[in-house]
Parts: sequence; structure tokens; C-alpha cells
Amino acid sequence: MRAITEHMAGQLADVPGVVGVMLGGSRARGEHRPESDWDLGVYYRGDLDLAALRVSAGPEVEVAGPGGWGPWVNGGAWLRVDGVAVDWILRDLDRVERVWADCREGRYEVGVQAGHPLGFWSPCYAGEVALGRVLADPAGELASLQAQTATYPEPLRGALTAGAWEAEFLVGVAAKGAARGDTLYVSLCLSRAVGVLVQALYAHDRRWCLNEKGALAVAARLPGAPQEFERRVRSLLGAAGESAGALAETVERARALVEETVAALRVPRG
Repeated sequence: MRAITEHMAGQLADVPGVVGVMLGGSRARGEHRPESDWDLGVYYRGDLDLAALRVSAGPEVEVAGPGGWGPWVNGGAWLRVDGVAVDWILRDLDRVERVWADCREGRYEVGVQAGHPLGFWSPCYAGEVALGRVLADPAGELASLQAQTATYPEPLRGALTAGAWEAEFLVGVAAKGAARGDTLYVSLCLSRAVGVLVQALYAHDRRWCLNEKGALAVAARLPGAPQEFERRVRSLLGAAGESAGALAETVERARALVEETVAALRVPRG
């Protein structure tokens, strides 16, 4: 399958507008399972020749152009090759480079995007390049950008770590929802709070966080994570409660976890 994807990447690189192709996801990081998809990041600039891209995909494959899948996951296609899932994911290289410039200045944003329940965190763009494997790169642009992203920006580390304040705020407002017996509101607040802590823990360790999948287990092993972080989060989110009293008890346990994590993140590291 590796040879097939490498050949496919070469064909994609010939599509007008495509700058290069990277293998991403768990396959690139060596964390894949036998059933894991093959994710190909198709980096383009300017006007992408969608007609040529659709020819490469084949007549039975639907190709979504830029914006077709939402504001952050630009578009792409889902293919089956010898029974194996291969995903093409479009990435506007100009936008990726702008996000990378923001990362170096300690700026980031979180956007609404289908498939990302805790939002799409813009540094993911840079992280994908840093952790991906270049398959096709005729002009060497992806290799150059990957060399830059190999070093995690300290301003971004500081901004994401400081952003843990939001988890404290969310626990506070969750307490108000608990008093009303509002299970949905409390659950959403606590899920978001955990997501913010996970992002902060990754950044504190100068590690790129690409999405929510599997992030809790990794974050729990990082410096700064309180003891039994993963178990405690599972307990909180597994059953927040149905009554006002049960919800209030869950919120208090969440408050303790947030306070411990934020205190640990304030300890300088390296």
C-alpha cells in the first residue's frame, strides 16, 4: 500500500495548482492500526484544477473542492484502493503559511468545523506539516516548511498554556448550569474545559496536537498532567449526572482537576 500511495502522490503533484503531497495522520507518525486510513494532504496554491483532480480520483469518486467540507478542512475525497481507505485532504498552502506565521507570534484561533467537536485549532496546520511525511514535493516547498516547523514556537507554547484560564472559567459557569439541573450545558462546558487543558498540556511539552482523537491518553502521560488525569476525566465525562446535586458534585471534581492542572502548567519547564 505504501508504494501505491507514493505513486498516487506523484500523480497528484502533476495536477495544476498542487504544490506537493504529504502522508499524514497515524500512518505518518507510526501510530497506526492495521485498519487505519491513509491520509494524503494535498497542498495547493491559487486556482486548483478540480477537473484534473477528479480525473485522478476516478469517475465514481466525489471530490469536494475548497470549502466543500467546511472552513478549515478545505475539501478532498474519500477513496477505496484494494479495499483500503485513502483520504485526500486539501490544504491551501498560502493559508497554512499564514497560520504558521501566526504560530510564531503566539497567535491562534479555534474555528467551527464538522468532525472536530472541540473546534479546529489553527496550529493543527503547522503540526500536520511538522509530523507528516513528504511524498511528493517538486519544488521543495513542503520540505522547507517542515524544517521550520520542526521547532515548536515558544510564543505559541506560551499562548496555549496561558489559554488554560478558559478551563477555569468554564468550570465556573458549569456550576450555574448544575444548579439548574442542565445536564447538556454542564457536559458541554466540562468537555470543552478538558479539551482546553489537553491543548495546554501538549503545548507545555512542545508537542503538536492535531485533533481530539486519542489526545486524552497522550496528554495524561505528559509532564504537567495530574496523577490519574485520564481516569479522572473519564469519570467526569462518562456520567456527569442527571440531578442538580449529582451535577454539582461532578463540577466540583472537575474544578479540582482544573486547578491542579493549571497550577502544574505554571511551573516553568525547560
